[in-house]
Amino acid sequence: MLAVLGVLPLAAQTAGAPPRAASAPVAATVQQPASNWTRLEKDGLHDPLGPGIGLLQQPGDALQFLPRDTAGNLVRWVQALERGFIVPRSNLRPETEVRLREDELIVARNGSMPAVKFPHRAHTLWLDCSNCHESLFKSKLGANGLRMTAILNGEQCGLCHGAVAFPLTECNRCHSVPNAALRAPAQAAVP
Repeated sequence: MLAVLGVLPLAAQTAGAPPRAASAPVAATVQQPASNWTRLEKDGLHDPLGPGIGLLQQPGDALQFLPRDTAGNLVRWVQALERGFIVPRSNLRPETEVRLREDELIVARNGSMPAVKFPHRAHTLWLDCSNCHESLFKSKLGANGLRMTAILNGEQCGLCHGAVAFPLTECNRCHSVPNAALRAPAQAAVP
């Protein structure tokens, strides 16, 4: 059975935990060669002589059917989720309220890089708000002082990006809004 990071395929969902609806039907997927991923015994993290190495699922076996990415762990996780290839467990405890936010925030408007568009939806499909708020980020716009040096040091956004989410080398995935596009509406309003 495919089980990746606490994520089960649709057929393996358990009763009592309502699956999140996919926003698009599952399309036929192109299988990626399992050789795209480093085998566990060669990844430098797992003990190749350990007794459990043969019991662990190889990344290539688990991930080859998911939408392809060009960076990080080579999987477009949000696309896999939205297309219904995977359905994360909505909660571990039945009493947990699942909160999905659909809004986007524009942050980091200054500097030479394009502004950052933060999609709450892509994050709340995976995480409860309490994973980030109030410890990592305050729920008040402008209260967080985001800094690339902190992010690159594994703080703030870097706690996940570069570890389990797409890597920090993919600048344009976050820095996606041209600063000129943000200034244009304000300039148009001036008589």
